[in-house]
Amino acid sequence: MAIILIADSGSTKAEWCLLDGKKRKTIYTQGMSPYFLDTRQIQQILATELKSKLKNVEPDEVYYYGTGCANPENVKSVKQALKKTFTKATISVDHDLMGAAKALCGSKKGVACILGTGSNSCYYNGKKIIKNSPGLGYILGDEGSGAYLGKKVVQYYLYNTFDPDLMDRFNAKYNTTNVEILDAVYKHPLPNRFLAGFVPFLIENRGHFMIENIIEDGFNDFFFNHIYKYRESWIMPIHFIGSVAFGFKDVLKDMCNAYELELGRVLKNPMDGLVKYHRENRS
Repeated sequence: MAIILIADSGSTKAEWCLLDGKKRKTIYTQGMSPYFLDTRQIQQILATELKSKLKNVEPDEVYYYGTGCANPENVKSVKQALKKTFTKATISVDHDLMGAAKALCGSKKGVACILGTGSNSCYYNGKKIIKNSPGLGYILGDEGSGAYLGKKVVQYYLYNTFDPDLMDRFNAKYNTTNVEILDAVYKHPLPNRFLAGFVPFLIENRGHFMIENIIEDGFNDFFFNHIYKYRESWIMPIHFIGSVAFGFKDVLKDMCNAYELELGRVLKNPMDGLVKYHRENRS
């Protein structure tokens, strides 16, 4: 039976799962975005943080799902690094949306959505992605994502829209200033992650009408701009993956019920679903 290695990689963290018969081993490394790392740097991470922990176990098949891998040049770079690391393995590199679709839908048809730091969605026919609503990034798009919701929190705070109680709670939790927030958004790297860091404030203050409005408005924007664009949404289950989706699954359930849509699976991360998929579809 083939030994399989599966990867789910973001920009900051990558989760690897080695399947050897019924045995399963999980390893974490730093993330490997090919937008920020070249082939040599990716290969170095694989050698120092991954291969040493595999303890001489050589995979026969490697399935890598990662951020930035919708771009063919990035796929080429990641695949080259993996081939140099695992010389005898068959290598497959795909983007994180395909990983989400396989984890959520398996070999069945459905609409698959990512709601994490960013957001994305697609219609998946059980084998490949047929339709993808365009992702415009955290400045122009990413509706319903952690960055999108966090931006709303920051706006309510900076515009002094929160009532005095929420203003006090925000100040007590973050102990920051308007200048520090604006610097982090406009001058520092990775502002999308900074903005997504305000999602815990929403989670901790559920039940307050202003907090509920931010969450519902963010998800409504995602449904309207993305889910509604798929004809299949009205006849197929709609699945969600990501920390934001998992944290607010009650809102997703209420929204699907209100719009008469079928809510499918809601997962925090894709690895369990990917393991199930690849075990069922072994070479």
